[in-house]
Amino acid sequence: MESPTLIAVLVFLEILVVGGLGISLREGKVQRVTRLKKLLGEREFMQVNLSPEKQFSRLRQLLKLLGSLLMGTKKWAKKAEEELARADLPLRPEEFAGIMVLSSLGLGLIAYLGSSEPLATLLIAGVGMYLPWGALRFRQSRRLNKFNYQLPEALLTMANALRSGFSFLQAMDMIRREMPEPISREFGLTLLEINWGTDTEKALISLGQRVKSEDLDLVITALLIQRQVGGNLAEVLENIAHTIRERVKIKSEIKTLTAQGRISGFIISLLPLALAAMIQMLNPGYLNPLFSTRAGLIMLMGAATAQIIGVLLIRRIVRIEF
Repeated sequence: MESPTLIAVLVFLEILVVGGLGISLREGKVQRVTRLKKLLGEREFMQVNLSPEKQFSRLRQLLKLLGSLLMGTKKWAKKAEEELARADLPLRPEEFAGIMVLSSLGLGLIAYLGSSEPLATLLIAGVGMYLPWGALRFRQSRRLNKFNYQLPEALLTMANALRSGFSFLQAMDMIRREMPEPISREFGLTLLEINWGTDTEKALISLGQRVKSEDLDLVITALLIQRQVGGNLAEVLENIAHTIRERVKIKSEIKTLTAQGRISGFIISLLPLALAAMIQMLNPGYLNPLFSTRAGLIMLMGAATAQIIGVLLIRRIVRIEF
């Protein structure tokens, strides 16, 4: 395939995907209102007059149509909605499924136009199907790390507020107003649940299920015990904040000690790709038999499988649970 044609195909797919994400992100407020309604029940907000259906564009309808190919069960849709909420992505499950289908079809089309081999096309299309999930997990991880980093400071702020005479809910509202995202948004949602009539214990449990942070689970467990048996809540929050700070310190030390192993896994992962790119630049066409013959494709699949197994083993070795 000629280079200008390939570049045109890539630019078209890039505009299509980025355009869909841009439209979805601009309507993030509508998506959060919809999720909050589901979270709190079917109650209507008094000051919300937004109609998501009226704001659909043709591109979003296309994403919904493509996403309907994957929306086989309500269980998958519920899981996708929870994962999108954890990543704070203002997308509907069917739109995210549409992006998965679009990514798979786009990469599969490029692979087919480049090699005309069905096996390679299916393999790359499968990779394209997984890419949106990988990006979603990466965003979740970044958001969770940021939340855990903000949590000790938030607990100390709440403890100081309690010592100053504020109530527990007023201390949570102070976190909502004064702390940055994502912790301000999560505490704000919990406070809104409580204000709408949800029991405080259930709202805290819902917060833990929504964020899925081990440090936050420790905080919620201590809060639930304190509400049942009593005690100095400010002192409890200070002790938990100290414990979490020590956990973060130990995690940082472990990350430093295992840096060599993680770098080794990173180099092993990228070395074959770098060598292939270098060979292709120095001697174009030398690697074509790997992609155009059945034996070459089998060798590529075997090498990729061995590569994945090696990376997973290295990650298992350097990952220390405590």
